[in-house]
Amino acid sequence: MAKNSSNPRIFTLNCKGRLILLDKPQVMGIINITPDSFYQGSRFSIPAEIIKQFERMISDGADIIDIGGQSTRPGSERIQVDEELSRVVPVIELLFKEFPQSIISIDTFYSRVAAESVEAGACIVNDISCGAIDADMISVVAGLNVPYVCMHAGSVSDIKRSPPVYENVTSEILDFLIQKTDACRLGGIKDVIIDPGFGFGKTIRNNFELLKNLGVFRILDKPLLLGVSRKSTIYKTLNTSPDQALNGSTVLHTMGLMNGADILRVHDVKEAKETILLYQQYSRE
Repeated sequence: MAKNSSNPRIFTLNCKGRLILLDKPQVMGIINITPDSFYQGSRFSIPAEIIKQFERMISDGADIIDIGGQSTRPGSERIQVDEELSRVVPVIELLFKEFPQSIISIDTFYSRVAAESVEAGACIVNDISCGAIDADMISVVAGLNVPYVCMHAGSVSDIKRSPPVYENVTSEILDFLIQKTDACRLGGIKDVIIDPGFGFGKTIRNNFELLKNLGVFRILDKPLLLGVSRKSTIYKTLNTSPDQALNGSTVLHTMGLMNGADILRVHDVKEAKETILLYQQYSRE
């Protein structure tokens, strides 16, 4: 992973031969090809609607769009590889044909889904388990030669279990990510993006502590992804629902940017881009 010598927080990602410059915060839009993701506004199944949503996100300024075929909300049922493949691969093929210049990420913890999605047109793999669910994931992604999002999920065996008790949530997750990014490097992955895993195996208090201490993860010298959009930390704190959590998401995105986030993974691209523009203007003044 290249780094600009004049600014230690400028990275590049090699996306199947396309060099993506992270010289300012990026927005990763979310499209879920699922019937049960926690936020109804992110769920799509009809090809025409998927294309329309993808086009809207591109128009609103999305830098990356993350396609997922498996819900990881509490209580959801894990689907198997073949079903996930049937959901995401035709969609990625369709979107890549319609929008060949776009940057598509595949959200999966199955190495076969990752491989076939990259073949179909995706160029980033976003694995919420960081290789814990599928032991072949690290070597497969290394062979694909694409960037890899490495996330802390809180539990190796079941990403949806009750949160563990941390003595120091920030230092324990930092230690985990140090070990995992080193494993990625030794496994041959060149570009790693780190994600502390907000909402996965963590309490609301844990999530706010991680957000406050987000700058600590800069020690890893990797792009830092923030995934808090419309999550329960927001809507439970505000005693509302995912549908009513846009304003809260914007507030937490602002906090994240001020603490070093490089990529915002969001349901609402337009609002996230506006947040970044305002943050950039604030930072210049």
